[in-house]
Amino acid sequence: MGELGELGELGELELLQGNQEKHISLLKNFVSGGVGGACLLFVGHPLDTIKVRLQTQPRVPSQDVLYKGAYDCFLKTVSKEGLLGLYKGMGAPLASVAPMMAISFFGFGLGKQLLQPDSTKTLMPTQLFLSGCLAGVFTTVIVCPGERVKCLLQVQASGGQQAVRYAGPLDCALKLYKTQGIRSIYKGTTLTLIRDVPSNGAYFMAYDFLKHKMTAEGESVSQLSTPKILLCGGIAGICNWIVGLPPDVLKTNFQTAPDGRYRGTGLVDVLRELLRDEGPRALYKGSNAVFLRAFPANAVLWKNI
Repeated sequence: MGELGELGELGELELLQGNQEKHISLLKNFVSGGVGGACLLFVGHPLDTIKVRLQTQPRVPSQDVLYKGAYDCFLKTVSKEGLLGLYKGMGAPLASVAPMMAISFFGFGLGKQLLQPDSTKTLMPTQLFLSGCLAGVFTTVIVCPGERVKCLLQVQASGGQQAVRYAGPLDCALKLYKTQGIRSIYKGTTLTLIRDVPSNGAYFMAYDFLKHKMTAEGESVSQLSTPKILLCGGIAGICNWIVGLPPDVLKTNFQTAPDGRYRGTGLVDVLRELLRDEGPRALYKGSNAVFLRAFPANAVLWKNI
């Protein structure tokens, strides 16, 4: 959100719930995915802003860091920028959330269909994991540029007025395109894949597994109560970030770094620099904000899907 569902081919998607087969139209999946994703953003974006700022703050002695933790970052952001400061950079992911959710639904649904030729059999956890991984591959094409813009806007605001280079998401995207073309907008694609493929696998596997475990014998998963759906979604969100946080730290630092600072995909250079300057703990920077965000945001998401 490191965060998503399943969508079908042109016409309608086949969702398998337990041993039941259900057809849902493309439009319904698109709309429900967009609404669920928008709810996730509104609930989770403030803590995402805190996460990004903690991950990218200058690496100096601990007594001189700008933010001493998630709560300190929250207080300083609100004091300096007001509550709206916590929503910096939300325009880009908000604009892309509907198609991203639609593609994610499609990827997971396609993976399940490929791995489950017999619809009367329940998928194994490993099959659910691989289906979720496919969803992560599909969504990267939309997630990566949105996160590149979002992170740059979130970081620039913490540097004071003199650090402001972009007036908003569209201005940021246009300036990135003018500097190095589409490659600049898609900077961090490899790291986004490294984050989203396994984390989406863990996410969907956890949600589907928990959903079936909580379904009483003789009942359908569609009959799960709201509290159980919220619990499944929240736990799945935490599983997602346990897997996805280290590569997310690498991705965020790479996407917000000045051009030319890191070579190639940035994976080796950013990892080496973080480990050298801060040790292994650096790979879980912003974890407090991430896990505080993961449960409520993903619980709300699944309740609205």
